[in-house]
Amino acid sequence: MDVVTDISEFRYLPAQAQALSAPVPPVERLTLQLADGRSLSALRYGTDAPRVTLLHGAGLNAHTWDTTVLSLQRPVLAIDLAGHGDSSWRDDRDYTPRTLAADVAAALDAWTEAPQVVVGHSLGGLTGAALAAARPDLVAELIVVDITPGIDVSAGPAALREFYAGPTDFATRDELVDRAIAFGFGGARADTERGVFLNTRVRADGRVEWKHHFAHLAAQTLAAHDAGAPASPSLLHETGWADLLQTSAPITLVRATSGFVSEADAEELGRRVSGARLVAIDATHNVQETAPTGLASLIASAVPAL
Repeated sequence: MDVVTDISEFRYLPAQAQALSAPVPPVERLTLQLADGRSLSALRYGTDAPRVTLLHGAGLNAHTWDTTVLSLQRPVLAIDLAGHGDSSWRDDRDYTPRTLAADVAAALDAWTEAPQVVVGHSLGGLTGAALAAARPDLVAELIVVDITPGIDVSAGPAALREFYAGPTDFATRDELVDRAIAFGFGGARADTERGVFLNTRVRADGRVEWKHHFAHLAAQTLAAHDAGAPASPSLLHETGWADLLQTSAPITLVRATSGFVSEADAEELGRRVSGARLVAIDATHNVQETAPTGLASLIASAVPAL
């Protein structure tokens, strides 16, 4: 599908950096052509080889990490998972962690020079576990943010499902911002505008659509449900436990105190995965956006001094 390339994706960084009294690091967008013809996109912050790789959650994109990266002030690679951001959608609609991890491995082979501290939020956390199990040579440490294989957040809250199951294209971004605010999503209007801008694109016909495939699949799923078709299977597989158990790198689970992982969920991971570290941070599910400084501090402790 033809889209109009928007070259101003970094327009928000100076104001975010100013709020943190931090400098804006050099940043560039990378694109990797995959063997099957799809492309994988990422953001590289800093000029030195990255030692940290960030994997976002479902429905998000690499820019969800911007404030955390500004707080961290280290070279970082933030990847748009398949079907998200500027990465290609999958024709087979397979966005399970092990499938996504294969793309991430190709990206790390191409763009990094040393094992990474892999930080994965939600779906990205299970993707990081699948990566660490399959390619231990690429992962120095795994930090899983507010997800365990014991919970399934792929369906999302009812309001979020309804939000994405509505129109998938709009006349303007302001129309979408108004819709998000009406549903109670986002904080201040300026923050909502930023999130919408970075998670949408303008098609050649001038209409604005979500970048991530999940919004379009949600609309199709709701239509199929209304027609009596069976619901689609969960995106998060119980294979996550096997992946975590096969991971040789140190594992940290970050539990958001107002997120999706309960104390009992965290304790279950601690029992199942010997040696895993459990850390609680006062934040909502998107810890990288609501507690970026605290998360950056935890990541920094895992990265050798540069």
